Amino acid sequence: MAQVTITINSREYAIACEDGQELRILQLSRILDEKAKLLTDGSTQVSENMLLTMIALLLADELSELQKNKPQNSDITVQNCPDLTKLDTDLADKIKSLNAAIKTLANEINLL
Repeated sequence: MAQVTITINSREYAIACEDGQELRILQLSRILDEKAKLLTDGSTQVSENMLLTMIALLLADELSELQKNKPQNSDITVQNCPDLTKLDTDLADKIKSLNAAIKTLANEINLL
């Protein structure tokens, strides 16, 4: 069993994984760290639990949108999906919108 140290929002976590999966865990952790930076950029401090919950909500939303928009034929290629760039842009816009809503909610929670 291998172990890798990942960093999310400037905090380090030791993660156990199968041998050979270290690089994949690091790649995935970079996605989480990017989401954390997106959520904490310019906002008030939120607790670690709240931040990880907000990251999970962002990822769940992305997954839900991808599953909802998944064509019946799962053989997606650039050749048979010329609007892939537009889909990517639309998804990025939705993520930004959700991020703003989450920041507003987090600020409201902090005021309680």
